[in-house]
Amino acid sequence: MSPLYRILTLAAASTLLAACATVPQPLQGTYTNVTSVGAQQGGANGSQVRWGGEIISTEPGQQSTCFYVLGRPLDDQARPVLDSSSSQGRFVACRAGFYDPEVFKRGREITVTGAVQGVVTRKVGDYDYAYPRVEANVIYLWPKRPMVVNYPYGPGWYDPFWGPYWGGPYWGGWGGWGGWGGWGGGWYAPRVIVVRHR
Repeated sequence: MSPLYRILTLAAASTLLAACATVPQPLQGTYTNVTSVGAQQGGANGSQVRWGGEIISTEPGQQSTCFYVLGRPLDDQARPVLDSSSSQGRFVACRAGFYDPEVFKRGREITVTGAVQGVVTRKVGDYDYAYPRVEANVIYLWPKRPMVVNYPYGPGWYDPFWGPYWGGPYWGGWGGWGGWGGWGGGWYAPRVIVVRHR
């Protein structure tokens, strides 16, 4: 193997790894290192946070829509980590306007940024649960992860090379940041919805 070929191979691998760990532009920034569990105890009001997880429910009101979320840690792309043992409590993120619960469905993954503003107490069963409240300026709805059947892994195997940026980013028709996805099954553009503060 020639030295030039080795250098080019190393450069290509480094570029690929960097692309896989890219945080979407709307979610970039500096945020306080406080979790939703920590914010339950108080003292985090006004802190700028970037939290994510799975939607429990989406509840539009007269002036704003609130997203009740089961918190998860975030990966290098600021996407929630899918691991049933990695819950980081619950939180609620609210933003002005109407957002359709049929689009922001239960189980979909979102990442939000905004300021912590107190807690909201709601019943979870018979338990009074204190949800830290985020006044959100960005609501980032991630595309659904593909479920594929791929020997020898079997149903449900997740291709690590699939992602909203695999193959290069573009600005999608929904006004958000997206990318070309797909691995071995044709090209398509997974839909990403980004709600940004005006």
